[in-house]
Amino acid sequence: MSDEIWKRDEIESPCVNICVIHPETRLCTGCNRSIDEIAQWSKMSDEARAGIMAELPTRAPILKKRRGGRAARLTK
Repeated sequence: MSDEIWKRDEIESPCVNICVIHPETRLCTGCNRSIDEIAQWSKMSDEARAGIMAELPTRAPILKKRRGGRAARLTK
């Protein structure tokens, strides 16, 4: 009997279990995918998944922009 865990030969989900959708960009703040991409992930081809995975690093800076916070409120 083997102790190895069976895994499918497919691209893993980038989910990090921080599932919060940014109100403006509509991207998940954990994995940077859109709601549609998250919903369709299990049905996507490897090529579609690879395309999204390649694009995710370019989305990260979009979510890192500050939206104002306390400093913005104090200047009004």
